[in-house]
Amino acid sequence: MLMLAVCDDEIRECLHLGRQIRTILEELDVPCTVKHYNSGQQLLQNAEEFDIIFLDIIMCGMDGMKTAELLRQNFSDKILIFISSSRQYVFDAFAVEAFEYLVKPLEERKLRQTLLRCIAKLTRQSDDFIIISKDRQTRKLFLDEIRYFEIHGRLIEAHGVHPTFSWYEQIGTLESALSGKNFFRCHKSYLINLKYVEVYDRQEAILDNGEKILIAKRRYDSFCAAILEYMRKNGGIATS
Repeated sequence: MLMLAVCDDEIRECLHLGRQIRTILEELDVPCTVKHYNSGQQLLQNAEEFDIIFLDIIMCGMDGMKTAELLRQNFSDKILIFISSSRQYVFDAFAVEAFEYLVKPLEERKLRQTLLRCIAKLTRQSDDFIIISKDRQTRKLFLDEIRYFEIHGRLIEAHGVHPTFSWYEQIGTLESALSGKNFFRCHKSYLINLKYVEVYDRQEAILDNGEKILIAKRRYDSFCAAILEYMRKNGGIATS
């Protein structure tokens, strides 16, 4: 069952979008529940249950951008889609990792395409892994669970959702194994999983858990290109 929320302080528009979403998903034979909210505060109280959130930007009280910032503090995995009558906030949406930016009035074709991409993202199983050896034992490391690798000479540490794991390996061997798997060597000491980057500047990248990873000056332009390509492939920002 797909769980979706629509948040818009214009009640009629909120209900109308909910009906559009439900109609498209019924045609696609995707079971769903669509709930409606008229303020950011209401949405935040119930955000945990949703897979996909459609959020208006210009709202009375707490606007959509502030709502999204608070949402991301606790729920980094939610698919967030902005809806707005203006295109002026599209670049602000990068900071909260919006999946899509749709401009009102919404075209049925564009909404359908967006929902199809959301479904594909949610059903895509990330089962990529690498095999490492330590103490005469072989172990799988699932890449989706790793935020970054830290390099200390030949000692490599994997930092992620599980306790830190370390082993000895040549960095060139690890880089080859990670080729095309959304990791980028942003510094001589770090290979970072682009999935977990929330904010970055010329000096560092800040991950979803608040950790800060250095970005080497000479690697910054390549890092920007890599993360923009990652966003394009996995949702990113697009205007209708």
